Amino acid sequence: MFTERKVRQSHATYEQSMSFMILSIELILAVTVGFVMAWAVGANDVANAMASTVGSKTLTVRSAVITAAIFEALGAGLASGQVTNMIRYGIVDISIYAQHLDYFVIGMLSALMSAATWLIIATHHGLPVSTTHSIIGAVIGFGVVSMGSEHILWYSVWSILASWVATPLCAIVLAYVVFRCISYVVFSAESPIKQANWLVPLCMMLLVLIFSGVTIFQGLDTIGIQLLDWQKQVMIWALASVTYAVGWQYTNKMLKRTERLTREKQLNAVEKKFGILSIMTAASMAYAHGSNDVANAIGPVAAIVQVLHTGTLAEGATIPGWIVALGAGGIVLGLTMYGYKIMETVGTGITQLTPSRGFAAQFSTSAIIVIASGLGYPVSTTQTMVGAILGVGLARGMTALNRKTIRSIFISWLITLPAGAFFAGIYYMIISYFLR
Repeated sequence: MFTERKVRQSHATYEQSMSFMILSIELILAVTVGFVMAWAVGANDVANAMASTVGSKTLTVRSAVITAAIFEALGAGLASGQVTNMIRYGIVDISIYAQHLDYFVIGMLSALMSAATWLIIATHHGLPVSTTHSIIGAVIGFGVVSMGSEHILWYSVWSILASWVATPLCAIVLAYVVFRCISYVVFSAESPIKQANWLVPLCMMLLVLIFSGVTIFQGLDTIGIQLLDWQKQVMIWALASVTYAVGWQYTNKMLKRTERLTREKQLNAVEKKFGILSIMTAASMAYAHGSNDVANAIGPVAAIVQVLHTGTLAEGATIPGWIVALGAGGIVLGLTMYGYKIMETVGTGITQLTPSRGFAAQFSTSAIIVIASGLGYPVSTTQTMVGAILGVGLARGMTALNRKTIRSIFISWLITLPAGAFFAGIYYMIISYFLR
C-alpha cells in the first residue's frame, strides 16, 4: 500500500517536472524565434521604410539606422497594441483552442518560424516582401493544419486582404497628388523660395498633427497617463503650432539669404529645405513602422506567453513591456546588419529620388500606415512604400519607372502569403511530433 502510494506520487512528480520542462522549452523557443522574426522584420521592412531617404541621399545608411532605432522603439512602445491584438486574435477562431491550448502555442511558434524563414530567404535575394503577408499567411497555415479551414475567421482575413489592395492604391494616389502639388506650388513658381517659405512649415505641422494625434490618443494610456480628450487636443495643437513657428522661423532665415539667387540656385536651395522635411518623414516613417509591423513579431510571442502564464486565451490581455522591447531590439539589429540590401532595391531601383520626391513618398506612406494602425489593420509597409514611390514616379511619367524591378517586387508579393502558410504547416507538424 505504502509502496503503491509512493509510486503514484513519484509518477505525479515526474509528470509535473516533464510538463514544466515542456513549458520552459516552449517559452524559450517563443522568445528566441520571436527575436529572429523581429530581426528579419528589421532587415526587410525597416529598410523599406528608410529606403527613400537614403536613396535621395538625404541621410546616410548610418544616420538612417540611428533614426530608425529611436523612432521604431517609440512606435512599438506607444502605438502597437491594436495591431498586435489583430495578429493574436483576429485571424483564427481562438475559442476553438480553449480546450487545446497546446495546439495554439505550437501553432503560434510555427507561424513565427515560418514567417522568419521566408523573410530571411527574401532578404538574402534583395526582395522587399511584406512581413505582414508572411505572418498572416503563417497563422492561416497553422490554423488550417491544426483545426481545419472552417475555423479561420475568413471575414476578417478578407477585410485584411482588401486593405492590402486598397493601401498601395491609396499610397499611389496620395503620393502622386502630394508631389504634383509640390511641383505646381513650388517648383513651377517664379520664386520657388518664397513658395517653399510657407509650404515647408505647413508640411511640418501636418506631420506633427498626424503623429502626435495617434501617439497622444493611443500611446498615453499605454504608459499609464490618463488625460481628458480636450486636454489631449490642446497638447496636439500646441505641438503642431510650435512646430509651425519653428519651421517658419527656419525657412524665413533661409529666404533672406537666398531670395537674390538665380532661379536654378533657388531650386537647389528648396531641395535642401525638403531635405529637412525628408528627415522628419524618415523619423515618422520609422515610428509608423514600429507602431504597425512590430506586431508581426511580438503578436504571436505575446499570445504564447499569455497562454503559458495564465492558461487562458482571453482577448485584451496586456502586452508585457519586455516583449515590446524584444521586438524593437530585434528590428533595430536586423536593420543594422542586413538592411542595406533592401535599401538598394527600393531606394534606387524603382525610380530616381530627390529630397522632395522622397518626402512625398514618405509622407504618404507614413500617414496611411499610422491611420491604419489606429484602426487596428495590419497593413503592409512594403506595399505602401512601394506604392508611394510608384505614385511619385508616375507623376514624372512612365519612363521614370524601372519596370523590371517593379515586376520582380509584385511577383514576390504574390508568393509571400502562400509561402508563409506552407512553411507554417510543415513546422507545425514537426514541432507537434516532438512536443505533444
